[in-house]
Amino acid sequence: MEETKTELQLIKLSEIQSQEVSWLWFPFIPYGKLTIVQGDPGDGKTTFILNIAAKLSKGESLDEGMNFTEPLNVIYQSAEDGLADTVKPRLEQAKADCEKISVIDEKIKSLSMIDERLEEAVIK
Repeated sequence: MEETKTELQLIKLSEIQSQEVSWLWFPFIPYGKLTIVQGDPGDGKTTFILNIAAKLSKGESLDEGMNFTEPLNVIYQSAEDGLADTVKPRLEQAKADCEKISVIDEKIKSLSMIDERLEEAVIK
């Protein structure tokens, strides 16, 4: 199967209008952007992020750097943790409002960094 070559297109940064970043939690999590947490196995990435998700779902902040006034919707994706045996039990333990936390279904197609479903989910 032959791949179609994508034509190179360059954009000069002089043509780009600068914009301010709006922060959910300065300087860690911007609004409307993809945030990736990376680290070695056992470092506590899942526990850390699920506790943040639980707090956001209830309208609670971690510190004065968080900028919101009401419970938020959260999209959570994981490449390694099961939803039923890891993610949901940890959210329940953190007393999350699971009605406000969603995952993008990957049964039909795995998610990639260039997947249009990411933007669709953020907009929705």
